[in-house]
Amino acid sequence: MFVGPSPPHTPLVNRRNNNHRPRNATVTSALPDLFLAAVSLLFLWSSPKPLLSLPPNRFSFPLNPRRRITAMSRRSPPPPSQRFANPQSLSDWLESRLPSDSFAAWGVKPGTKNVHNLWLELSDGETSLADSTPPVRTVNVVTVRVIGKNGRILVEAHQELSDGSIRDRFRPLSEKMKPEESPDEAVFRAIKEELGSIFNGDDVGQRIRILPGTYSRRVEERNSLSYPGLPARYALHSVDATVEGLPEEDFCTDEKEYDGGDSTTEDSVETRAAGKAVTVKRHYWKWVSPDSIRS
Repeated sequence: MFVGPSPPHTPLVNRRNNNHRPRNATVTSALPDLFLAAVSLLFLWSSPKPLLSLPPNRFSFPLNPRRRITAMSRRSPPPPSQRFANPQSLSDWLESRLPSDSFAAWGVKPGTKNVHNLWLELSDGETSLADSTPPVRTVNVVTVRVIGKNGRILVEAHQELSDGSIRDRFRPLSEKMKPEESPDEAVFRAIKEELGSIFNGDDVGQRIRILPGTYSRRVEERNSLSYPGLPARYALHSVDATVEGLPEEDFCTDEKEYDGGDSTTEDSVETRAAGKAVTVKRHYWKWVSPDSIRS
C-alpha cells in the first residue's frame, strides 16, 4: 500500500484565529462597556425624579400677573337674601319672626326707620336678610374718618329726619355700600352724597384724597337701632381721607333724595315706598379730637 506524504497540518489555534479575536483583546474591550454601564446605573439611582412627576403647584406663577388687587379695591359679591315683591309682603314675613312690640316700634319710636326703608335697602342690594327667627340683617358699611386741621376728625353729630325727629349719631361719615361696590368707590360716593351740597355742584371727587395705608375691616354684631328687635351684622370698611374746602366750623348739609336708579318711574313700587320711608333730610357736622370718638 503506497502511502504518500501527508497533507500539511494547520494548527487548531490558527483556525480559531480566522473567526475570533484573541481572548485578551475581548476582555480588554469589555471593560469600558462594564464601566459605562456601572456609571449609568449610579447616575439613574442618584438623579432626581423627572419634572413630569413634580406636583402641579411646584411653580407658583400668577395666572394673570398684570392684575393686582389691593384691599381697597376688592369687591365682595352680595350675600344671598330674601326677595319681596313689595313692602307689605316683607311686613307679613317679618311679623311672625320678630317680637311684636319691637316690630310695632318701627317708624314710630323716634330715630327708627320703617318697613319701607328696609324694603328699599333689600331692593337696592344694600342689605340682606337671613331666613331665620329672628332674621339677621347683614350690611356692608364704609366709614370715612375725614381728617381736618390739627388732626381733628369730622363727625356727624346728629341727623334731622323726614318725620321731624332727631337721631343722635356722633360718629364719622358712614354709608351703606352698594352691591359689587369696592370700599374706595363707596368712599367717593358717600362723601359726594353727604357732603356734596356744601360745594354747590362743584366736582367733589377732585377734592377727595384717601390716605394710603389706612384701610381696615372688622365685623360687628349687634341689635339694629334703626330696626328694633332685628339683629344686625355689620362689615365695617374704614379709611382716613381728606376733603379740600370743608368749613372749619360746625356746618350742615342736605341729603340727596332717593332716586331709585334709572328703572324707577313716578308710579313705581320703589317711588311709593320711598314716599313712605323715613329719610334723612339734613346732616349736622362738627370737628372733634380723635380720642373723643366712640368705636
